[in-house]
Amino acid sequence: MKRLFVTGGLFLALALAGSAARAQTGTARGKIMDDKGQPIVDAIVTIEYQGGVTRKYETKTNKKGEYTQVGIYPGVYKVTVTKEGYQGGVLDARIALGEPTYLNDMKLLTRSAAQAAAAGSDKGRAELTAAFKSATELTQAGKYDEAIAAYNQILTTNPSIPEVQYNLGYIYTQKKDWANAEAAYKKALELKPSYNEASLGLARVYQESGQGDKAVELMNKAGAANEGDAKVQFNLGVFNLNSGKAEEAMAAFQKSAAADPTNAEPYFYIGTILVGQNKVPDAVASLEKYLSMNPTNPQNVATAQGLLQALKPKK
Repeated sequence: MKRLFVTGGLFLALALAGSAARAQTGTARGKIMDDKGQPIVDAIVTIEYQGGVTRKYETKTNKKGEYTQVGIYPGVYKVTVTKEGYQGGVLDARIALGEPTYLNDMKLLTRSAAQAAAAGSDKGRAELTAAFKSATELTQAGKYDEAIAAYNQILTTNPSIPEVQYNLGYIYTQKKDWANAEAAYKKALELKPSYNEASLGLARVYQESGQGDKAVELMNKAGAANEGDAKVQFNLGVFNLNSGKAEEAMAAFQKSAAADPTNAEPYFYIGTILVGQNKVPDAVASLEKYLSMNPTNPQNVATAQGLLQALKPKK
């Protein structure tokens, strides 16, 4: 992070330039307390970017248990808090540009209190695991109404489990109950901002409910925050391609292939886009690379073979 201090006649120009630069970053603020609500002083707060690029910031809490970190590039971060004698804490956060992002307050237990709580929660954890397993089995069996009831029962005592909300979003999607599916996926993202599967699920809800522009907008945001995530970029490519945005789709598929060179599927879609652009040699090269990687999607394999047969000159 660069800081500039200037004096003299150039102050105004450089100050304005500095304002423009700062506009490209954000600020994180939060508070760390103990289980009685008292501030924890000098807790170490580490803010680490989750988008595939190394960006790491570290600060400490003040006498009020508060911390502030400026100059953060926007995106999804993991916030880790440590303090000697306390059990550490972790939360996910999405840092935005401009105005400070206020992160959820975090309470840390002393190690002894945390050990006592863990010992007393073993039974509850086992019951929760069994309840989640039962609800999942009902979902897999297609007993959606029973599964919804089972997941809602879990939420009465454990309201902050993002996976429960995600599974509810999936069930409501199968029932084509778009309003409840949207609400469930949004709640999952509220609980876990870096939950890329929930972003994808929400985008599918928008697409299948006739809100294609909202689907692409959501996936574009996820793609911008996860430049190095092969899965996110691949799905962004699919959504853009389905929306008729071939250039945007091409860029996303290329990023996906760069992030995970072992995945054959981006090369298939890159090849088909190149066919549409009448870039035959490049299309042939991409489709041949796709087939050389022994892909497992039979429909795409057959399409690639048919395209190559039509594109390559007859001998």
